[in-house]
Amino acid sequence: MSQTQGIDFPGTIQPTSTPEQDQRSMPADATTQPTRSTILSEPLRDQIRALFARYPSKRAVTLPALHLVQDHLRCVPLQAMREIAELLEVTPAEVHDTMSFYGFFPQAPIGDVRVWICRSISCMLRGGDELLEHACRRLSIEPGETTADGKITLEYAECLGICDHAPAALADDGRVFGPLDEASMDAMIGELRRGPLPET
Repeated sequence: MSQTQGIDFPGTIQPTSTPEQDQRSMPADATTQPTRSTILSEPLRDQIRALFARYPSKRAVTLPALHLVQDHLRCVPLQAMREIAELLEVTPAEVHDTMSFYGFFPQAPIGDVRVWICRSISCMLRGGDELLEHACRRLSIEPGETTADGKITLEYAECLGICDHAPAALADDGRVFGPLDEASMDAMIGELRRGPLPET
């Protein structure tokens, strides 16, 4: 059984360490490599700039900007992180701090649809771990990997906040699936292979 539901990820965080501390924790090539050709298109930059008026500071736009880039590129590579930092007038380390705090921003391209299977206590007690294993077998991948045809990236989450659907799964286009069993998991995979929901 599936249920479509719009999912939004609002909110911002403030860095909990100094830029100097963040700099030490970043990948070395995030700050030392020469700047490559730009990744963010001008229309995408304009969408990020349009957010400035809605937030108390440019730094507060970090998380919404990351979601915009993720939506357009299906990942947030290091060069995009640098360009976000330049637009927001913060350090690349501060952008990386936000990226590493949340688990939504892979640095390499992902599948057409990204889906999380929940492993919270509610889902686990109703067979969530076994369903994750079943999905891995059906897709011939491990958690965190993408199918050979590039259609589905499968991951797990410790809690999706949709316990009333346990055991549940969530696609990155907002679709909620559950309660799941092996048959409905197979149906979910078939639905996801058809691609993401069209934008409205």
